Amino acid sequence: MSKGYIYTTRGGFDPERGKKLKDPYLGDQPTLGACMPNIRRQVVPGDHIFLVSGKVKDALQFVMAGFEVDQKLDAMLAYDLYPQHRLRQLENGEVTGNIIVTAQGRQHPLDTHDPSTFARRIENYVTGRNPVVLTSRREIQSGRDDTLYVLSHVLGKKGRVPKDIMGRWSRLDDRQIRELRDWLVSIKAGH
Repeated sequence: MSKGYIYTTRGGFDPERGKKLKDPYLGDQPTLGACMPNIRRQVVPGDHIFLVSGKVKDALQFVMAGFEVDQKLDAMLAYDLYPQHRLRQLENGEVTGNIIVTAQGRQHPLDTHDPSTFARRIENYVTGRNPVVLTSRREIQSGRDDTLYVLSHVLGKKGRVPKDIMGRWSRLDDRQIRELRDWLVSIKAGH
C-alpha cells in the first residue's frame, strides 16, 4: 500500500505568474533534490508526491503536478547521474538546478540556505516516474478553478486557500492519491 504527500511550494513560485520552479524539477523524469527533506525522508518507491503552487498576488494557487517516487539517491550519485540538475547560474542570472552539492561534496556557493541544514538537505534525492503536470494555459486555468473544491473533497476539509485545507503539507492515503491523480489526468485529457 502506497502513501502520498502533498505540499505547497514557497511563495512566489507559479508557472504563469511567478518565479520558475527549480525544485522539484517537473520534466519527463521529475526530481526532488533539496526541498522538503521531511517528505523525501519518508517516501519510498511507489509513493506519490503532489505539489501546489506558491502564493502569488492575484492568482489562485493550484495543484500543479503529481508523480510517483521511483528511487532515492545520495546527492553525490545524483550529481554524477543528472548533471543537468546541478545547481548553476544561467546567462540571464537565474539560478537553476536542484543538486546542491559541488563535485567535492560540499555545499554549492549558490545554495543560500543555512549551512547547518546542508547534511539533511542532501539526503534522499528523489527521482520520479509517471508525472502528471499541468502545463498549458487551459490546464493551469482548470487547476486554478477546481483546486479548492478538489482538495476539500479529497481531504475532507473546507478552506479559502489550500493552506486552510492542507497546511504546509499533508499525508495522503491510497484513495486520496487515486482521486488527485485521476483529477489531474482528466484535466490533461481535456475533461
